Amino acid sequence: MDQKCPASELLKTLNGKWKAQIFKMASIGPVRFSQILKALPEANKQSVTVALRELEASAFLVRNVIREKPLVVEYGLTERGKLAIALFSSIEEMIEP
Repeated sequence: MDQKCPASELLKTLNGKWKAQIFKMASIGPVRFSQILKALPEANKQSVTVALRELEASAFLVRNVIREKPLVVEYGLTERGKLAIALFSSIEEMIEP
């Protein structure tokens, strides 16, 4: 049986250092790299960069470069990411009384 469980795949995608926290931050609105580092003082630049790249590769986040001086990079949810948020919200409603 080669079928993958969609729920398991989703959880695997968000499993990893800082991914769930970054995903939650992006669910509120676009977030800058510096904001992520401030919110996660235990994290280092390299681990946050790896998590962001993996979330981008999974099509949950999109990287937007805003051509200003200085250059600004924001991360936001993709449509796929927004669907995942809706799924988590539904699960939360089922769990909480």
